[in-house]
Amino acid sequence: MSLPLIALFLAALAFGTAEFVIAGILPDVASGLGISIPVAGFLISGYAIGIAIGGPVLAVLTKKLSRKTLILLLGASFTFGQVLCAIAPTFELLMAARVIVSVVHGTYFGIAAIVAVSLVPEDRRGFAVALILSGLTVSNILGVPAGTAIGNALGWRATFWAVGVLGLLATIATALFLPASAGQGATTGSFMREFKALGRQQIVTSLAIVVLVMIGQYSLFTYIAPLLIEITMLDKDTVPWILLLFGVGSTIGVFIGGRLADWKLMPSLIVIMLLQAAIYMAIYFASPYAIVMAVTVIAWGGVNFAFGSPVQSRVLAWAADAPNLASALIPTGFNIGIAIGAVLGAALLENGFGYRNLPWIGAGALLLAVAIAVLSYVWEKRSGATPPPALSGVPAE
Repeated sequence: MSLPLIALFLAALAFGTAEFVIAGILPDVASGLGISIPVAGFLISGYAIGIAIGGPVLAVLTKKLSRKTLILLLGASFTFGQVLCAIAPTFELLMAARVIVSVVHGTYFGIAAIVAVSLVPEDRRGFAVALILSGLTVSNILGVPAGTAIGNALGWRATFWAVGVLGLLATIATALFLPASAGQGATTGSFMREFKALGRQQIVTSLAIVVLVMIGQYSLFTYIAPLLIEITMLDKDTVPWILLLFGVGSTIGVFIGGRLADWKLMPSLIVIMLLQAAIYMAIYFASPYAIVMAVTVIAWGGVNFAFGSPVQSRVLAWAADAPNLASALIPTGFNIGIAIGAVLGAALLENGFGYRNLPWIGAGALLLAVAIAVLSYVWEKRSGATPPPALSGVPAE
């Protein structure tokens, strides 16, 4: 594995930790700032909104910058944002700092994918995307528990300092190892081409699929703890271990998805989503049985994160001549789906739907996503369309 890809992975790990670690220290943040836990929870939703809206805007505004320069600026801004989080005296300032970081986050994951695929041959692009995505899964296994432990031992502000150090190390690694020419072709072409590329049916349908898959996942995952406690009858101290199993499955799945994307992209994507729908149905039947549920959760994590590499690879392939805005909209799609899924799950629960029935939302959303994927693939084959060539300056080394 090349040092440039490792540097990009480290940055993804830092961003993932920054996004998710807040959940582990939320009560301490609320207590430290003199606010309620529900109010502190806006630090999570505010972050998601920043990714969804700010990420694509910043990606377009920085289109002409060298990709290495941009990634270094994003890393420096991330580190500065963590410092602001660590010293923020009020909730409002902490929220502002989190939004700054989230905008940088949304831009980074789109740009990092473009740069990563420019560093490898065409038949390794799925793996390159998977490596970037694995930063998110590894952050859940290592970064979040470590950050939470630091916060418990030294106070919640120490967590932000630690994440800032991780961001600084990733930025230094990027400066040392990432070639100056990496992803450079993405800086050419017009702004109008970026917007026109969004009209391609492969990109439109891929983004719709992303939203649907996230609706399915987060209508359940948002409420996985009460489901495990009330339906599976697990002790609350056991829940983190089940979530760890989900993280292990996710990390394995993301690399399997990368390999499948390099093998047969669209057939693999369709099969993965069919497996996701089947897993949601399995969760419904497995949820009353602890051991069966634990095994099912591992499989759930695996198939959920196997999805990411194929769908991102498809967007990058069909936006090869105008990748910046399309790639930045992928995190937007993810976060829109997350927000809708959480709200939909809450609305149904408030109307007596029940925790055990939440997996049926996932099954329905995934079957709809499969239908869209199949129609898109058939349309593509019948039209004889092929992905556009990458702009010059984006070599596959």
